[in-house]
Amino acid sequence: MFTVEIGGIPIATTNADEAQAQDVFASAEFRHDLMAMTSGGTPLWDGKAPLTVRPALRHEAELFNDPGLDENEFDDETEDDSVFVAFLVPVDHNHEEMAAIPPELQS
Repeated sequence: MFTVEIGGIPIATTNADEAQAQDVFASAEFRHDLMAMTSGGTPLWDGKAPLTVRPALRHEAELFNDPGLDENEFDDETEDDSVFVAFLVPVDHNHEEMAAIPPELQS
């Protein structure tokens, strides 16, 4: 699991391997989503702050694997090797319509 930080603040964790995480977090789609999504009325990313990908810390991985995670958010047809992104900060609006995972990495 890997986490992306924006300006040193952990924002999202993915279950992807390192290469996939770099691809997801560096994708134009994900970066666009970060600028469109808000937390507390503020965009998650201003388009300028550095994005850093690093191995997820234990508590971030535990949040990702939280049994309280709404499994209805995921497609019933997904496979075990699907790539998911879980945000570590509250998001103000419905982000399901966003394209956080590039199409080539979607199962």
